Amino acid sequence: MKLRPKQFRAEICRAPVAYLPLGTLEWHGEHLPLGSDALQAHSFFLKAAAELGGIVLPPLFVGPDRRDQDTDLIGMDSCPLDPGAYPPQKLAGSAYWIDDSTFAQILSGILRQVARAGFKAVVAHGHGPSTSLLNRFSQKWQDDFGLAIISLWNELGNQGLGFMVDHAAANETSLMMALHPELVDLAEVGGQSPLVGIAGLDPRIHASADLGSRIIEAQISWLKAKLTPWISPSA
Repeated sequence: MKLRPKQFRAEICRAPVAYLPLGTLEWHGEHLPLGSDALQAHSFFLKAAAELGGIVLPPLFVGPDRRDQDTDLIGMDSCPLDPGAYPPQKLAGSAYWIDDSTFAQILSGILRQVARAGFKAVVAHGHGPSTSLLNRFSQKWQDDFGLAIISLWNELGNQGLGFMVDHAAANETSLMMALHPELVDLAEVGGQSPLVGIAGLDPRIHASADLGSRIIEAQISWLKAKLTPWISPSA
């Protein structure tokens, strides 16, 4: 987005890796911004590109999710892990839902153009349902476009160092505290019970910038090994 053609040519020759942040405009509790999915993925990818090489694409702000056709409730409007934990409701600011087939068409079109531009590998991650759909079709798209397609759901999750593996809870809040501390205000959660639209460990107790930094460091190290065929040995 910010590169001039000469810069683009130099970088894609050095590391033909594209990073695609899968974002949304979605409620992430009272304490995090609506664009948290895009902010986490985009900021992480900027760090990865600075260390490993490659080019970060603009974030997406639409994606698929669960939807009740009768009520138009989507995603965390109703609690998926503990139905009845809080009353179903249209959570403020969520404006991102598109159906699976439309999102698949968007991703397919982006990947076709990424391959056309000369990239050999794509790292795409962010909003959970978007990442799930990417993984569902990744083998087909790899075959169709000759690209390696990578997401960040990996074995590090078993070590407590997964990337975006809850919803506005300890994991995502920690990542935001490490990447965008100025946008996090845990005081906004207050004494809320239950935690509306938050799925995972209570961020008031378990989130920290230190945990977020350790997740980022571990994931970049993991990604470096995955991208070895396409990045400079000096990275």
